[in-house]
Amino acid sequence: VQLQASGGGLVQPGGSLRLSCATSRSIFSLNAMGWYRQAPGKQRELVAALSGGGTTNYADSVKGRFTISRDNAKNTVRLQMNSLKPEDTAVYYCNFGPWKNVVAGFGFGSWGQGTLVTVSS
Repeated sequence: VQLQASGGGLVQPGGSLRLSCATSRSIFSLNAMGWYRQAPGKQRELVAALSGGGTTNYADSVKGRFTISRDNAKNTVRLQMNSLKPEDTAVYYCNFGPWKNVVAGFGFGSWGQGTLVTVSS
């Protein structure tokens, strides 16, 4: 499996969730990693990106609330989501690629089913 995203669920506004995405060492070590989301009726958008060197890029709507990180030992990229809002409700996906492609919202891997995050009281 190229990418396996997990950790979604139902959370109340103001709550937190942590998403994880496991992949292979070859993908993880050679690419930037990104988290993306697609809300109902909307286009998929980049949420956060992280280069192998530690450079990050966040969508304006999540700055200060979300944190992307890498676990190099486990070939895993994580997205810590705090202070969640109803507008964060979406299917979240992870993907990879060269930095400029990831930041532009593209991914080189299969998108798969993603993991659903629902923020609701």
